[in-house]
Amino acid sequence: MTNKKLFNKLPKVDEILKEEGINNILKAVSRNIVLESVREEIDMIRNRIINNNINEEELEKILSNIIDSIIDRVTKKNKNKLQRVINCTGTIIHTNLGRSLISENAANQLLKVASSYSNLEYNLDEGKRGSRYSHIEYIIQKITGAEAAMVVNNNAAAVMLVLSTMAKNKEIIVSRGELVEIGGSFRIPDVMEQSGCKLVDVGTTNKTHPKDYVEAIGEETAALLKVHTSNYRIVGFTESVSLDELVSIGKEHNIPVIEDIGSGVLLDLTKYGLDYEPTVQESIQKGVDIVTFSGDKLLGGPQAGIIVGSKKYINKMKKNPLTRAIRVDKFTIAALETTLKHYLDENEAIEKIPTLRMLTMPINEIIEKAETLKNKLDTIDDYRFSYKIVDVYSQVGGGAMPLERIPSCAIEITSETVSVNKVEKELRKLDTPIIVRMYNDKIYIDLRTVDIQELNIIKNGFLQVFKTL
Repeated sequence: MTNKKLFNKLPKVDEILKEEGINNILKAVSRNIVLESVREEIDMIRNRIINNNINEEELEKILSNIIDSIIDRVTKKNKNKLQRVINCTGTIIHTNLGRSLISENAANQLLKVASSYSNLEYNLDEGKRGSRYSHIEYIIQKITGAEAAMVVNNNAAAVMLVLSTMAKNKEIIVSRGELVEIGGSFRIPDVMEQSGCKLVDVGTTNKTHPKDYVEAIGEETAALLKVHTSNYRIVGFTESVSLDELVSIGKEHNIPVIEDIGSGVLLDLTKYGLDYEPTVQESIQKGVDIVTFSGDKLLGGPQAGIIVGSKKYINKMKKNPLTRAIRVDKFTIAALETTLKHYLDENEAIEKIPTLRMLTMPINEIIEKAETLKNKLDTIDDYRFSYKIVDVYSQVGGGAMPLERIPSCAIEITSETVSVNKVEKELRKLDTPIIVRMYNDKIYIDLRTVDIQELNIIKNGFLQVFKTL
């Protein structure tokens, strides 16, 4: 058949729009998206004809399924780019998967604030304009023991604001071993440069002594900076200046001490069998003038940069023009306030904040989830795959506690006839993508980061994938 005859078989856009399947989807999806999808589908077929890449039989087959193809195209176009996934990797604070999950209480409060007007910057007692920081400053003060507090959109912004306010055009002294790089190739020296202050690095990569700070202090010194190396450890022939020593040097020379603590731990995690991480409260008690930390790492809340410490410095930060550019919105405030309220009772924090719950989850609870999931997977009648419960180690993630290996339990999935790499790829294409761990041609589902309510979704996801292979 000639190309002209093939072209004549192509349906018109108006004809397709009259089809029942297309009419049904038009009730739920924008007409523009549907029209675009119809034209794209027809253009794709037309290009195959132009390139002599289709015969009559193939064309008839494609046209018989064109409505389903268009609906599939519309569905993909209409799907949100940011979507829910199931985290089976065992990495609790997974940066690529959205870091910490907020609590159910925080999610409910966020929904209330997001779907109605709020007193974001309105003082209900006085009936006049108020400050957005007032909603969370008190509870941060109560939990940390700090004199004052404020919140910005992330910890890098917090550090930048602190340095810009306290040390613009002046010098900041920091140990060379603490010039860290955080996610996305952002480095402490770069943040300092953007803040307008001058970096004075002292000591060496593996050793810094108190005298290194003292000898570097001059007329232009604005502050001493300590950066907690939360995302790596230097071991072996090392020495560093303790926070107590640095605070003592600061007081002796009347110079403020700033600490970027990173992950923002508010509980003593050693009680739950985890490695020691310095808490914000400890830094305040030791006399640090300003402490910055993240809200969405070990704290277990939304993305935020929290600044606590001396009221005189924080009041200046609130007036810094940079604050306007990096301030938090009502969503962050709503979720963060509710998250922080959990910390008023440690048991409640462990139970209700997902990050803390996953970190401290007993191994017997994880084994129970693994057995339940294996039983569900065993019901899938597919001899090509086998399932086994194995011991693994989960990790904290998010640049926090890099040496911590947390005993966990996983389902190991293997196949002698099907590429597990293909399975992994198809799992990522599901309506609710399932993100697994891959190692030595095996798939691992680490149950520490899987909620019990997600087990059926995982089972049905594998069933759907296996049918396509």
